Amino acid sequence: MDLCPLCNGFESSMIQCPNCQTMMEDKGKITDYLDDYSAYMDIDMMKLFDGNLTSLEDHTCSHYFYCTSCQHEEVNSIKE
Repeated sequence: MDLCPLCNGFESSMIQCPNCQTMMEDKGKITDYLDDYSAYMDIDMMKLFDGNLTSLEDHTCSHYFYCTSCQHEEVNSIKE
């Protein structure tokens, strides 16, 4: 079983905003935002809906990052 280092608190994210160079905040898995109950669903099953066709096979976790300075948003794949 692969574990996401960000979801499990093993590491913290250090992603710089491409617009203003401020450090972006990790807001969690993108699939947690699908509906009220998606955060409680099976992680591997939810990877079928994360917008990345190969996240399950590549063992990546798609995280939503947000810049509080310029409101830039992006999704990055984190290696599990």
